[in-house]
Amino acid sequence: MIGLDTNVLVRYLTQDDPAQSRRANALVADAVSAGERLYVSAVVLCELVWVLRRAYGFDRGEVAQALTQVLATAQFEFESKDSLIAALAAYAAGEADFADHVIGQQGVEAGCLHTVTFDRALKGVPAFRVL
Repeated sequence: MIGLDTNVLVRYLTQDDPAQSRRANALVADAVSAGERLYVSAVVLCELVWVLRRAYGFDRGEVAQALTQVLATAQFEFESKDSLIAALAAYAAGEADFADHVIGQQGVEAGCLHTVTFDRALKGVPAFRVL
C-alpha cells in the first residue's frame, strides 16, 4: 500500500497543474494495474477540505460531492471509513467544519460519550457537547 499526501490528492481531483496532475494520474493508474491500494488518512481528507474551500473556492456542497467521490473510489483505503462517511454526512447537513465532525466521530469510535467543545456550530450534534 502507498500513502497519498494531500497535494497529490488535490492534483488528482482538480487537474489544475498539468505536470503534477499527470504524475498523480499515473500513480493511481499504476496502482490500479498492480491491484495496489492507496491509503488516504483522515488528516489528508481534512486538509483536502481546507484546500478546496480556501484555495479553490468550493462551496460546502461541492466539497461534500468531492469527498463522496473520494470515499467511493475503490482503489483508496481509509482509516475508519465508516466514521469518515458519518462525518461527511454531518458536514453536508450542518454548519461546522469537516475536521470537527471527524474529531467527533473518532471520539464516538473510541467510546466517548461526547466530545466537549466551545464551538457553537456543533450545538445539537450528538457527538458533541458545547460548554
